[in-house]
Amino acid sequence: MSLRQFEYALAVAEQGSVTAAAELLRVAQPSMSQQIRNLERELGVKLFARTPTGLVPTVAGRAFLREAEVAVRAARRARATARAGADDLVGELVVAAQLGFGTRQLPGALSALRRRFPRVEVTVFEEPSSAEMDRLCRRGVLDLTLMAKCERSPADAHRLGDEEFVVVLGAGHPQLAADRVELRALAGEPWVRFDRDSGLDAVLLYALRDHDPAPITAARVSQTATAVRWAADGLGVALVPASAVPHGYEHLVRPVFPVVSQPVIAVVRQHAGPAETALLELLRQESWYNAAAPISLVS
Repeated sequence: MSLRQFEYALAVAEQGSVTAAAELLRVAQPSMSQQIRNLERELGVKLFARTPTGLVPTVAGRAFLREAEVAVRAARRARATARAGADDLVGELVVAAQLGFGTRQLPGALSALRRRFPRVEVTVFEEPSSAEMDRLCRRGVLDLTLMAKCERSPADAHRLGDEEFVVVLGAGHPQLAADRVELRALAGEPWVRFDRDSGLDAVLLYALRDHDPAPITAARVSQTATAVRWAADGLGVALVPASAVPHGYEHLVRPVFPVVSQPVIAVVRQHAGPAETALLELLRQESWYNAAAPISLVS
């Protein structure tokens, strides 16, 4: 088996056809077809099944492609490191951030990273589920992960600081008169909540456990910006990370008592290269909240 065969198989899975994959990689279609057949012969399994909508991976194919993706990413990183010095690094960096965490800090760190390594292509995505974040970390497909600390956090995770949670209130809400809102004062309020598998919804349930163990759900959303806007419009109150509050809504936000916060960590892949190491240091330099006596939420 060769790395090129892995790349061909991944392209076929992405495009749904050998012809489209060959065009994408700029190789001859017959050559790619032969390489896929050789790969299947060597593995002893069928990687793709033909359907009316195109080629789709078989069960064995999906399992193979997961590992092939890890191998191809590792090889690309190795090539980039070997071909370029630190001052002229070329390659790609895959960063995942748990929804709502590092919203204010990550853009600044990435901007500084781009100035240092302008030829490094960075892909960033947000993931709401802490369980899925953990799974992606352990698969090795991520170069750096920004997430809330949990029981499954790796022992070598890097603590960056804390993310404070604040409550968003509608215009005219009586609690806006307070500098800090007591959670018990919100008992019985309708809430704009996050999806059930979101780590942010778990924060709300944990914070309210002594004051309102069965909160009323006004709506469920997937994005922090949506939660803020809907709460500001009076649909219900929302509990969100402070750094995730969009500009223009600060006047409707109040910290809560007892303080609600979560430790924020960065997980860097094993054998990290100069780009990952630099991004970690840049994130350390960003301003993070440090709670004095928080409700620490570890799930």
